[in-house]
Amino acid sequence: IAAIVERGEEVVLVRNVGWPDTWYGLVSGFLEKGESPEEGIVREIEEELGVTAEVVSLVGAYGFAQMNQVIIAYHTRIAEDAELVLGDELADSKLVATAKLKPWPFGTGAAVRDWLAAYRDA
Repeated sequence: IAAIVERGEEVVLVRNVGWPDTWYGLVSGFLEKGESPEEGIVREIEEELGVTAEVVSLVGAYGFAQMNQVIIAYHTRIAEDAELVLGDELADSKLVATAKLKPWPFGTGAAVRDWLAAYRDA
């Protein structure tokens, strides 16, 4: 599961521990037993960013062949004044203006591409 975490006119991107300094992506994780994807992504955001999120919509499901996985991506929203407190799995985070956000060519980048297309058409 993955989340486009919207905070006002910005999106939160994160860098996992062990990733190169220039790599940032979406909050993501795995479902726990008995958990719905929506419950799972809200939990992941709470664990990784220390904030409560609401699920706005499903963005889509994406094959991630490199990891033999399927990514279920959601558009989520947090309070505009939410203070981020990074969990143990994250090395850093950054806020990117939605107008400047660009998708990347692997992993969760396809979800960002599709969300941006819908966002810009709205």
